[in-house]
Amino acid sequence: MNDAIKLAAFVGVDWADTEHTVALRIAGSSNVETSVLLQKPEDLADWAVKLKERFGDQTVGICLEQSRGALIYALSQYPWLVLYPINPRSLARFRESLYPSRAKSDPADAVLLSEFLAKHQDRLRPWRVEDADTRKLRLLLENRDKLVDDRTGLCNRLRAALKLYFPQALEWGGTLTKPMSWAFLLKWSTLADVRKSSKNKLLDFFYAHHVRRGDQINGLYEQVQSAKALVTDTALVDTSVLMVRSLCTQLQDLQAGIDRHDTEIEALYARHPENHLFSDLGGAGKVLGPRLVAAFGSDREKYKDAGEVQKMSGIAPVVEASGKTTWTHWRWAAPSFLRQTFHEFAASSIPRCAWAKAFYNLQRERGKGHNAAVRSLAFKWIRILFRCWKDNVPYDENRYVQQLIIHGSPLLKFLTQKPLEA
Repeated sequence: MNDAIKLAAFVGVDWADTEHTVALRIAGSSNVETSVLLQKPEDLADWAVKLKERFGDQTVGICLEQSRGALIYALSQYPWLVLYPINPRSLARFRESLYPSRAKSDPADAVLLSEFLAKHQDRLRPWRVEDADTRKLRLLLENRDKLVDDRTGLCNRLRAALKLYFPQALEWGGTLTKPMSWAFLLKWSTLADVRKSSKNKLLDFFYAHHVRRGDQINGLYEQVQSAKALVTDTALVDTSVLMVRSLCTQLQDLQAGIDRHDTEIEALYARHPENHLFSDLGGAGKVLGPRLVAAFGSDREKYKDAGEVQKMSGIAPVVEASGKTTWTHWRWAAPSFLRQTFHEFAASSIPRCAWAKAFYNLQRERGKGHNAAVRSLAFKWIRILFRCWKDNVPYDENRYVQQLIIHGSPLLKFLTQKPLEA
């Protein structure tokens, strides 16, 4: 439950790309005013100012089905508006409870959103604007993750194209996600191309890309000369070469963008005020450290307890009960990037943190699979990290292990063991 903010009016906004349906009900009244708001900066600003003029120093609540995007960022700059983003599933369930036929329309949804806010404001979390550095870090990390997904998609297409006419390149050029493989294919797009190169030129290419291990390049020239072409159909080869070269060029440009994001993330993380809590945390490092900072932020009032973080991240399971039957299942409505952050950190901490390794082994001994054991570990880590963050005190593993000893934790018998195989 949240301490409800006193609102002068409850507004529901059913948003779309070009226009938004708005429903407004004044506190204490059952009348609903509906209108259409265009997705234009001038119209949004004019509408927000008119709400200010109408309700004076009072606060107006805005309920909408999103937690970020152009609309919520535009409205968050007005201090007299309090935003309440809700999960689309919550609105769908509310709609179904009133309309079993599941009929849906934009005006009706806007009205339902305003009604949902009026009746259940105490159960909704107001959207808090984070400090600029935390917002920027989080957006950089999420955007980088999208670019990496794009790279994976292009590499899959590149692999499929090479399998059609030049499968040897998958072995000779190295890992497709690495710049060396793209350079190899832009230099030698066919088996015939690479055969024309001398042994010295072939070795010079690998030396230039810092590949000197004998097991990687010994005998490569001989392999090239003895290799057989998969196909000789010029129609297939010529079109595939054009596709491969186009994909490699895209990948090079995309990698440059990823590298620029990495540079920005590193610089921003280095100067972030919460850096000291995560920079020396075993398993965090330069990749997961920034993601943990973005997850917690600098606002100490953002979360009231560790349970909020566990639930919001999707790490905490959902327990359902009906009669004498109780079952536990995966939490579906959770931000995947946040859940992935805590899951990956927990997995990374196992070989680097004595108690984490012991906890993982204990879960495995109790019959849990690898992923379930890691999620349990992430659940426990969140409690620890939350307390460190709330108190603004860096994590001290020696201190934590001493507490385990004092309390006779069952983890103690696993503290010297290695993790079980996944």
